[in-house]
Amino acid sequence: MLEEIQQDSYENMTKTIATLERSFRKIRAGRAHPSLLEHLQVEYYGSTVPITQTANISVEDSRTLKVTPWEKDMVPIIEKAIIQSDLGLNPQSAGMIIHIPLPPLTEERRQQLVRIVKEEAEKAKISIRNIRRSANSDFKELLKEKEISEDEAHKSETEIQKITDQHIEIINSKLNLKEKSLMDI
Repeated sequence: MLEEIQQDSYENMTKTIATLERSFRKIRAGRAHPSLLEHLQVEYYGSTVPITQTANISVEDSRTLKVTPWEKDMVPIIEKAIIQSDLGLNPQSAGMIIHIPLPPLTEERRQQLVRIVKEEAEKAKISIRNIRRSANSDFKELLKEKEISEDEAHKSETEIQKITDQHIEIINSKLNLKEKSLMDI
């Protein structure tokens, strides 16, 4: 029972870190990468789908993305989705191909992105702490129902704290790497 709670907590904390990594990938560090657009949704025959299901996204050079829609009718729809996104990009279409130049990051924008990255990391830490709190309350509930001893409850809480500390440290290291990559010119 205790091992199951610990294992579930570990898995949920690991999922939280995976979510943080996905959100970090969306925040660009000045280089073009297809993952920058992967989260965008477009209208396609009456339903909303990821842009990757309607077009091919590739890197033309280090500062330009190239989007090649599979249908000519999708060019203006994809352009509109990119313009309306919170990415601040200005797509330029040339027939069936959409070029997306990535503007160089200013110092002010870099600072802004660092703040966003720190907020995302803090949200992940809060999520990890919530998982710890939930596990600890499960231990207290088992103790209250006399299914485990006080020693077992204390040992389990200590173990959950170790797992929490490990995951918080992983978040801090990922945050430091992302900050460094954003501040490198």
